[in-house]
Amino acid sequence: MAETYVLVPGAWHGAWSWRPVAQRLRAAGHSVVALTLPGLADGDDPRRFSLADTVDFVAGFLDTHDLTDVTLVAHSWGGYPVFGAAHRVPQRVRRVVFHSAFVPENGVALVDDVPPGHAELFRQLARDSGDHSVVLPYPVFQSAFAQDTPEPVQKLVYELLVPQPMRYFEEPLHAPAFPTLGLPVSYLAGESDLAMPPGDHAWCPRFPGRLGVEPITVPGDHEAFLTRPDAFVAALLRSHTVDGSARVPI
Repeated sequence: MAETYVLVPGAWHGAWSWRPVAQRLRAAGHSVVALTLPGLADGDDPRRFSLADTVDFVAGFLDTHDLTDVTLVAHSWGGYPVFGAAHRVPQRVRRVVFHSAFVPENGVALVDDVPPGHAELFRQLARDSGDHSVVLPYPVFQSAFAQDTPEPVQKLVYELLVPQPMRYFEEPLHAPAFPTLGLPVSYLAGESDLAMPPGDHAWCPRFPGRLGVEPITVPGDHEAFLTRPDAFVAALLRSHTVDGSARVPI
């Protein structure tokens, strides 16, 4: 059955990062749109936008284009705008898929939901930036975000990243827990994703637990949706068959 996918990237990324996935989904007969969020287009001023602008953008896109029965897919920080948009326009959403993504808690900003070392790094980078943005240092990207990716690809992807508005990490969303929406939801977790390191702040079981689902494992690191699109698309399509059937108590 054909689906309508709206793909939302994570921090430092734009619609370009979803291109390999979008191509494969379209080849399978699906309708696909990948978004570049405000503040994350090349040349955007990261000081101009708030987290609420990203929620408005995603919800407004669905409204403006009169999209219904949409499958929203969020990667990483993209869980914030997707979470907010799903609460804003639930009547337009068929299901939501979080891929190694943050599942926000009411009133909790990202900097308060990551390891203290991550939070301090982001704050220091923003202080030093001159425009209150965060540019991920290449050694951090290489070792924690793309450690299973060949070095030439690491360098290419890194050159495409843009500064992330620090406000997007500092500002919380105010919305009830996701299960209150009653929407089918899945969580895809990279099996070697170290962007959130092992321990109390790991992706799993923390974030799928907030959704009340068991995670579905996807091969690769944090960039695997871009660098291993075949495996990602296979897991994405498989996730639809377990929507609502893998729930655990929360």
